[in-house]
Amino acid sequence: MVKKKKKIKKEKKGLSKISKLTTKSLSNVFENFKKNQELKKIKEIKLKKLQEKNDLIKEKKELKTWEEKLKKEDNKLRFKEDDLKLREKELKSQEDHQKIENERLIEKDKELTQISKDLRNKEKELKSREEVQNRKDIDLKVREEEQTLKELKEQKRKNRELKVLKEDEDRKKQLEYIKIKEWEEKFDKEQKAKEHLENLREQKLKQRELEKIRKIEELENPSKDINFDFNDFDVDKSTKN
Repeated sequence: MVKKKKKIKKEKKGLSKISKLTTKSLSNVFENFKKNQELKKIKEIKLKKLQEKNDLIKEKKELKTWEEKLKKEDNKLRFKEDDLKLREKELKSQEDHQKIENERLIEKDKELTQISKDLRNKEKELKSREEVQNRKDIDLKVREEEQTLKELKEQKRKNRELKVLKEDEDRKKQLEYIKIKEWEEKFDKEQKAKEHLENLREQKLKQRELEKIRKIEELENPSKDINFDFNDFDVDKSTKN
């Protein structure tokens, strides 16, 4: 009879250990799953921030390309202006030369008076054309200056918008950092609370197993005074609740 009792105790003790290991394994699996989910969310947030940073770099490159294009256009306009000035000098030189030639012809032969008149008429026509060309040049210069001012204003507006976007992005990043920090603290508190509840459940299960063993012993030995030695069981006696 004594051997039978010892055998029953050993079997109950083995079942209690198996139950404890199974409960802890399930708890570890669930905890690992939660941690992996949170790591996945953090990874997604980091990828999103990296994409936003790449978009900002791309916009800066496009802005730099536009600035270089404006510089090239400005150089072209300056080249055109220099070319027009050179042409004006050439026209003026031609006019001077023509005047000298007219005077020489008048002095040489009065019979060429009519020819001289024709030449003067041509000079007037040239002068009129020159004035028309000068007005066109002035109009072109005014339009170029207006376009340059317009482009400068547009560039300033874009710079202001970029500055506002950057400030807004910095605020969003700060808020995200605060939210992540708050979430991590909340998660840690919840995990500690769950671990505490799990320990309480395990202790209650152990107490129930001990109670069952005690009842079985009483049924098998109703006439004997049964004394349980709880030191044989793996029970955390420091926790009473």
